[in-house]
Amino acid sequence: MLDYRFIVDNVDAVKQNITDRYIKADADKVVQLFGKRTELVTSLQNLQQKRNANASAMKGKLEADERQSLIEEGKKLKDNIAQAETELASIETSLGEEGRRIPNMAHPDAPRGREDKDNLEVGRVGEPVKFNFEPSDHVKLGQDLDIIDFDSATKVSGTKFYYLKNEAVFLELGLVRYALDILQKRGFTPFITPDIAREEILSGIGFNPRGEESNVYTLEGEDTCLVGTAEITLGGYYSNTVISKDALPLRMAGLSHCFRREAGAAGQFSKGLYRVHQFTKLEMFVYCLPEESGAFHAELRAVEEAIFSGLEIPFRVVDTCTGDLGAPAYRKWDLEAWMPGRNGGEWGEVTSTSNCTDYQARRLNVKYKDDDGKNKFVHMLNGTAVAVSRAIIAILENFQQADGSVRLPKVLIPYCGFETINSRRKL
Repeated sequence: MLDYRFIVDNVDAVKQNITDRYIKADADKVVQLFGKRTELVTSLQNLQQKRNANASAMKGKLEADERQSLIEEGKKLKDNIAQAETELASIETSLGEEGRRIPNMAHPDAPRGREDKDNLEVGRVGEPVKFNFEPSDHVKLGQDLDIIDFDSATKVSGTKFYYLKNEAVFLELGLVRYALDILQKRGFTPFITPDIAREEILSGIGFNPRGEESNVYTLEGEDTCLVGTAEITLGGYYSNTVISKDALPLRMAGLSHCFRREAGAAGQFSKGLYRVHQFTKLEMFVYCLPEESGAFHAELRAVEEAIFSGLEIPFRVVDTCTGDLGAPAYRKWDLEAWMPGRNGGEWGEVTSTSNCTDYQARRLNVKYKDDDGKNKFVHMLNGTAVAVSRAIIAILENFQQADGSVRLPKVLIPYCGFETINSRRKL
């Protein structure tokens, strides 16, 4: 969340940022509640000082009527303090609720716009593949190669689930190990994280655990949810912690299953593996000093580019517009791979990386002790190393061959143990 004092001192800029992000939030109400809280805190402190003075006076030599007067005053002060504390607690709750609705400020260079069509392309690696035959999409390829089974998954689990089988199993494991090796060489500590997190951690990261607009699966009768990304579990790892400045930066890589409701995600691009309820993802996460987060954001983007350059998949990088950022992000870059089977050939998002500055750290209470002895909030960043299901889409569609087979990117052959996935389609 944003610092309340920052909101008060920059209310017009905060309101414009809310407008630019197309988010429902009330900065004026936060200012009003913050002012009321300040008044109540001052009033409560005055009452507590009077109570302390009353208690001190009671220790002296007093006449009976003086003592009785002080006793009555003490009772009145006790009641007034209890009332002030109750009112302050109510205001604190309301302020917290309204404050959490305020999004992070957006980077000045982030494109202003509402949808992904307003994102700005800032880089491109490789060119879209041209075939001398009519390319298939990954759904048909997966069926013909007998490596993906959507029909059985729908029967067993419902729509937007899938079985990986045969070579696809080794392809998923190979992609994970390939990306892990790159991250380990760059100083990331590897984790396999829990697939469940407390609602308070999801809320702290910036996810909405409940409600119609939530993309999260909640566990009935518990205050926990299935995670949609290891960003949640890695971000919660140091919640309510003061990290030694000497320990920063912290680079973490978390492997997890990801569960997403994908409510309302209909349309032709939701079919197959692109939007599913469960998938495997390797996530990068960084805790760092505030002055270093810009450089680390560039580093996370460079890692994503290195991973997909190594896979020989054409991609472009876009600077995400304000309306598509997500509340915690100060700036976000998306990496979109070329997907030949998508509407005759289109770009599709495969990774993203966000600099969330101190927005999540404030909500999760993650600090470091600075050289001046004061505890300050760290900056937190996240980035996708590889979302396996979407990487598989890009590989199958870009490396398909005229005979229906799919060759593997060279970097994956040592991890998978084969060079080509041959068609099992019955002629």
